[in-house]
Amino acid sequence: MKEVGNREGAVGAWVLLAVAACWGLTFFSTKSLLTRLPVTDYLGVRFAIAALTLIVCAPKSLRMRRAILFRGVLIGCVFSVAQLTQASGLQHTTASVSAFITGLYVLFTPLLGTIMFKAKPRPVVWAAVGLAFVGLAVLTARPGRVAFGLGEWLTLVSAVFWALHIVLIGRWSSPRDVMSLTIVQTITAALILLALGQQDGLTLPRTLVDWAWMAFLAIVVGAFTEFAQFWAQARVEATRASVLMVTEPLWAAVFAVLFGGESVTWRLLGGGGLMAASMFIAIRAANPPQSPLPPVPAQPMPYTQ
Repeated sequence: MKEVGNREGAVGAWVLLAVAACWGLTFFSTKSLLTRLPVTDYLGVRFAIAALTLIVCAPKSLRMRRAILFRGVLIGCVFSVAQLTQASGLQHTTASVSAFITGLYVLFTPLLGTIMFKAKPRPVVWAAVGLAFVGLAVLTARPGRVAFGLGEWLTLVSAVFWALHIVLIGRWSSPRDVMSLTIVQTITAALILLALGQQDGLTLPRTLVDWAWMAFLAIVVGAFTEFAQFWAQARVEATRASVLMVTEPLWAAVFAVLFGGESVTWRLLGGGGLMAASMFIAIRAANPPQSPLPPVPAQPMPYTQ
């Protein structure tokens, strides 16, 4: 469990909500870029730009203990697999199915935490997990039976690795090592994905618009949200963090209504309401009310002459 003050825990919860909102805002642009760039090339260039941004902003964070370097590399490997399988799966399934299956990490996170580190979330956190899962199902469900094909299986694998990513960050992230871990994770992901992309030649964006989106996804949704996740998870327990971050489809739907001209539906109201309730529970769990201190019994006055 994270040993931080209630105020820091609450701030961390709101930061994770902001991370989920950033992810939800950029979903359509990622899908668009993947129609013109191979998955490995898109991800490799994106995280190379993000890594350079982080190094320029905090060069002193490259000096770290070996243990931090090892942990950052391991988290970066898990992060790379999660990114690669999610993006690859998105090419073979619909956005709504991808969002739902990816969101299953809200269930896998407490299970992996229990298996790996014997973490035991409080019952109120399990209630938030249940509400988030039901809300996710309502928000992303569509009529008709969904058969599990290549895209669905790849996305399911990504959900497991996203859960493992959240669990490892929750276990190893501490306030003093946040930037170092973020840099090592990003460099590791960039090297792995660029190496995979180089096998058949690296394809770069060809238009200024695509480069602008790439820069935005690399710097704001890459460097910023990666650092924000490490910072927040140093203060928020992993299962609560997964509840807050799984609201990405909700934010995507909200932005689609606000900026994309989509209409408000009962699915959005019902699923969004349940996910909002899970968000509220998770934030409250990160900032429980203070119980009054018990009265201090009166001490007898020392005897003096």
